[in-house]
Amino acid sequence: MKYMFKSYYLDSPLVKGRIFDVFEPDEITKDVAIFWVHGGGWRGGSREFHTIMEALSNRGYIVASTDYRLDAKDAFEQLKDIRESYDRFVSILKEMQRPLRIAVYGVSAGAHLASLLLCANPGECGEELSLQNQWVKPEMGILQATPYDFLPWDNMMPSMWSIMQSIAGAPYDKEPERYERLSLKNYIREDNPPIFFMEAELENAFLPEHTLKIAKKHREYGINTQWKMYSKVEHGFFSQLTRPAQLEAFEDFCDYVDGLLNTQF
Repeated sequence: MKYMFKSYYLDSPLVKGRIFDVFEPDEITKDVAIFWVHGGGWRGGSREFHTIMEALSNRGYIVASTDYRLDAKDAFEQLKDIRESYDRFVSILKEMQRPLRIAVYGVSAGAHLASLLLCANPGECGEELSLQNQWVKPEMGILQATPYDFLPWDNMMPSMWSIMQSIAGAPYDKEPERYERLSLKNYIREDNPPIFFMEAELENAFLPEHTLKIAKKHREYGINTQWKMYSKVEHGFFSQLTRPAQLEAFEDFCDYVDGLLNTQF
């Protein structure tokens, strides 16, 4: 399927990192759009997941993939970036007269930021915002390698804790409240959208059993959140579409989105 590709900056003059890409298929067959947030340890990574974006476009989805400032002073600035990219994507969908139904995907650090976009209200974490639209709540989320909270845990890799303290913007012992505001666990409630947690058997950064707790809590609330472990794959495995587990995850991704769309109305 043919598609149109565009990049959109949030600012003039341009600000590095505050940009997102959109794949628009010639024939849009899905009423949901996809909003993608990359990982990379908060200080690395790129929005250029174009192989998967193209594959989703070929399935008839409009897909956006956002960057955020890797040199931001803290994760609150990065959350501001992705909320504003999401908001501008809403403006694009309005201009196209498309349904304002959006699934949000994130992986690793991107799953952390995406999970806050999904479950916390705009500004609730303490991030500053400049939105063009009334907030459009995401329809659903798909998250891979998701931090349950922003607090230290037993046997945590020292390098991971160092990165998390850097992006929190202050040492944990000086301002622990920052870490609570960045913790997904504090925003799990009855009005959350459904989420599909994709977990790797060889995950070495964030504990899969923690997101399983969220899935169980969501089901108690009657939210159709799902959780799946993929065998013999590592942290951040869903980056290409070449290995069997990647292809399996891609089909599960599409089935989850389409299944919720078909059952909600």
